[in-house]
Amino acid sequence: MNEPDPLLRLALFEPDIPQNTAAVLRTCACLEVAAEIIGPAGFVIGGARARRAGMDYLDHVALTEHDDWAVFQAAYPGRRRILLTTKGAVPYTDFTFRAGDILICGRESAGVPDAVHDAADARIVIPMAPGMRSLNLAVSAAMVLGEALRQLNGFREA
Repeated sequence: MNEPDPLLRLALFEPDIPQNTAAVLRTCACLEVAAEIIGPAGFVIGGARARRAGMDYLDHVALTEHDDWAVFQAAYPGRRRILLTTKGAVPYTDFTFRAGDILICGRESAGVPDAVHDAADARIVIPMAPGMRSLNLAVSAAMVLGEALRQLNGFREA
């Protein structure tokens, strides 16, 4: 039997900090958001450092690993790709999310290449204080997922 399609997917492009990735995967597990890892990653997914940071939540996340950007692109034709980027023009709170969207976070050390920017259907930003470069990846992902789920009534009732 096929699983229902998740409301949202969160993709990490070539992540390079295992603790951040584990924190994002833990968030995805808790919020029932599908997680995508677009390789190559800078560490072994499920390795000791990632497992320590994600605790036992890593066993509960719907995780798909993709060898590279092309494989990821082919896996989800027709889906909107929403890039979280400091180069975005639309604040995430002004963006209208839709069911089936894929939120993409770039590599902590380098963001994403131009080809990924160009492939995004939208580029959103978290407004920050002047002079600040960026928030932690896991914090950014949680903030934007929270807003997307709020808009889509995607939170479970307490």
